Amino acid sequence: MTIVLDIEGTTSSTESVHVGLYSYARPRLGPWIDAHPGDPAVAEIGAATTEEAVKILHGWMDADVKATPLKTLQGRIWAAGFAAGELKAHFFADVPPALRAWHAAGRTLAVFSSGSVDSQRPWFAHTDYGDLSVLVSHWFDTVNAGPKREPASYARIAETLGDPTGLLFLSDVPAELDAAATAGWRTTGVRRPGEPNSAAPFGPHPVITSFEEIA
Repeated sequence: MTIVLDIEGTTSSTESVHVGLYSYARPRLGPWIDAHPGDPAVAEIGAATTEEAVKILHGWMDADVKATPLKTLQGRIWAAGFAAGELKAHFFADVPPALRAWHAAGRTLAVFSSGSVDSQRPWFAHTDYGDLSVLVSHWFDTVNAGPKREPASYARIAETLGDPTGLLFLSDVPAELDAAATAGWRTTGVRRPGEPNSAAPFGPHPVITSFEEIA
C-alpha cells in the first residue's frame, strides 16, 4: 500500500503554514521578484511592475487563493529560508514515528499538497525530528498533478503510483477525500483538534485523530 499525505491540518498545523511561513514570505516577495526578473512564475502573474505583482500576490495570500505563481514563489523563498536555518517545519508529534514505522514496514510514502514541491521537500527535511524527506518517495502539487479537489488529479497521480485501490490518501479536507474516492482511492479523514476542519463532516470516509490509528 502507498500512503499519500496532505500537509496542512494533516501532518502539520495550519497555523504553522499560514502564520509562520506566510509571514516569512510576505515581505520577501518584492525583493525576490527584483532579484529574479526572468523567473517564469513572475511572468505568469501578468503585472508590469514589482509593486503591482506584490499587490496581486498579497491579495492571493489574504484570500488563500491556491494560485500556482504564488505557490511557486513562496516555495522558492521558503526553501531559501530553510537552507539558511531561518525556518523549521512543524509536525504533529504522532506523525514522525508513524512515517518511520510505515517506511520500515515497506510502505511507499508520497505527498500531495497545494504547496509547491519546492516547498514540500525542505518542509520535510528541516524538522525537530530530523530529516523526514528521506522517507518520502514521491512529491505532487497542483502543477504536476492538478487541483486537489478534482478526481482527475488523483487519476494522474495513480499513473505514477499504481493501482488506485492500493493508494490511501490522508487529508483533513472532505472535498479532497471525495475527489480521491471518486478516482478509486482509499481515503481517511484526519480530524485534528483545534484545526480549521476539526468539526467538518467527513461523510463516508473513515476518520482518525492520530496517525497511530493507521495499522
